[in-house]
This record gives sequence, structure tokens and C-alpha cells, in this order.
Amino acid sequence: MSPSLIESLRAQCGGPRDGALLRFSLGNTLLNAGNHAEAIEALRQAVTFDPDYSAAWKLLGKACLAAQDEAGAAEAWRQGIAVAQRRGDKQAEKEMAVFLRRIEPLG
Repeated sequence: MSPSLIESLRAQCGGPRDGALLRFSLGNTLLNAGNHAEAIEALRQAVTFDPDYSAAWKLLGKACLAAQDEAGAAEAWRQGIAVAQRRGDKQAEKEMAVFLRRIEPLG
């Protein structure tokens, strides 16, 4: 990902367009650039802006896993599953359940 895209997104943080979608976009871009720690921070801010943003919870879990934080990933996915269930977002719920099972096998 382009450093200029990251800088453009960062420049919008704190402005009138700041919110869950901006922080999600920044987190996604940072994660794709391999900057796991900053991606996690941006995605945590996304779910602070909108705790019902299931896609942000899902990506936060992926970012935590990429940063070797399995406990953080599991917690993000658990919270994301609860959000997805409340909102009826069956696809996100199923995806996060699969990711969670991969790191927390039964048994």
C-alpha cells in the first residue's frame, strides 16, 4: 500500500470526516502494509466510534493475529460474533467463528 494513502487517511483523523469508516480504512491500509501495531490501534478506534461495526471487529482480530496476539484476536472475534449476532449479520458471524475455531480448537 502507498505511504501517501496512509498519510492521506491519517491527515483526516480528528477532522469532520473522522469516524469508524475512516479508522477502519486506515487500519486496513496499515495492516496490508504490514504495520500491525498501528493497524490494531486504528481498528480499536474504529470500534470505539462504532461498537456495532462487525467488519472492524473481524479485521481487528486479523490484525491481532498478524501481530502474534492470539488472545487479542480471540477477544476481538468473540466481541465481533456477539455484535454480528445482535445485528443479524450471519456472514460475519460465521467467518469470525471459523477464525476463532482455528486458534481455539475444541477439546
